[in-house]
Amino acid sequence: MSRLPVVRRAVTVTCLTVVACLSAGVASAAAAGTPVFAPVTAPGPALSVPVAKLDAALLCSPSLAKTTKAPVLLVQGTGASAKDNWSWTYEPALDKLGIAWCAVDLPEHATADVQVAGEYVVHAIRTMHAKAGRRIAIIGHSQGGMVPRWALRFWPDTRPMVDDLIGFAPSNHGTTLAGPSCGGSCSAANWQQADTSNFMKALNSFQETFKGTSYTNIYTRTDEVVQPNKDAKTGSSSLRTGDGAITNVATQDVCPTDAYEHLTIGLLDPVAYALAVDALTHDGPADPKRVPLTTCAQVYQPGINLATVVQDSSAALISYEGYQPKTYPSEPALACYTTASCAVTAASCTSRRRFTVHVPQLRGVTVTLGGRALRLQRKSGRLVVTVDLRGRKAGTVVLKIRGRTSSGRTVTQTRTYRTCG
Repeated sequence: MSRLPVVRRAVTVTCLTVVACLSAGVASAAAAGTPVFAPVTAPGPALSVPVAKLDAALLCSPSLAKTTKAPVLLVQGTGASAKDNWSWTYEPALDKLGIAWCAVDLPEHATADVQVAGEYVVHAIRTMHAKAGRRIAIIGHSQGGMVPRWALRFWPDTRPMVDDLIGFAPSNHGTTLAGPSCGGSCSAANWQQADTSNFMKALNSFQETFKGTSYTNIYTRTDEVVQPNKDAKTGSSSLRTGDGAITNVATQDVCPTDAYEHLTIGLLDPVAYALAVDALTHDGPADPKRVPLTTCAQVYQPGINLATVVQDSSAALISYEGYQPKTYPSEPALACYTTASCAVTAASCTSRRRFTVHVPQLRGVTVTLGGRALRLQRKSGRLVVTVDLRGRKAGTVVLKIRGRTSSGRTVTQTRTYRTCG
């Protein structure tokens, strides 16, 4: 079709920008050594981002609360906003399928510290799971296919909430690609997506997948950003350890002539779409054998509006290139929870605090703090409890929220607070 070359020209410019500086962080990360990481069973820390900010970053379709299918969380790639990535691609595609969705808008066009972006994903998972009353699926592009794994790795309570994680060219092991010189100054997310960054070491420590979640990693052999990506055994996007159910598949394994590269695999590619839908509509990860051969004759995935695709892709490109990310001279330090080394000090403890916690919409919900029941209250239409840590001895105290979903499945959430004494 005549419009396709126009879209691909825009795509090429964007992709070249994304990879700038990624390799520059290799030396500093290696020099720092490899930390000893927290076990996968360590409870997740309290979120540092205010709830109001996390709520404001989540846009959901009206059908979320009444869905009879697993709703989908959409997570954008580095440099794009959620609108750039999804408003003209997978939001309309999911609407056509009758699947509810939410799009989380990661801070600073997903160029900020990915550890902070992970908190947005944690909150989105918990919120969607509570509102839908069922497990959710996640579709992410590039960083967006990788950062949900940070949530699952360091917040174990989110694992039973996620049925499928589907990544389009996910940067699961970073990239070895040496981009143009950035003069020692890159965005936080770019530093962290270097293949030898401390962030990548933490993300993939102990195991890459978890039991009960299906992982579908869709990559393209024409990827010019996340490299290597020639095969499932050595490719960055592929996952190979842990006890989750895994499918690693190149679009060329289904359609040998598929030419979509890093950016377009997550926006336009009908093969990637078919694999994602297969994962959403079947138990377990995608099975390439179920994708019909007629998919190879398609130009775009069904969410694309042929009448507006040039305008839509151009608007996304303008938004992307108009955003100037904050830059830093080195990779951000790992958060202390990644190594279970958070110090209990006057600056970090919470014994003098009294605050409100929002409670998910569950049936028969109970909340305990240190084993003692807390009184549930309703404020502004939401169920809350007051957590009072004043006057407690130094140590830790656990908040537990228990209840049942509308389908009768038991849900338990825990949050650990450190007290000073």
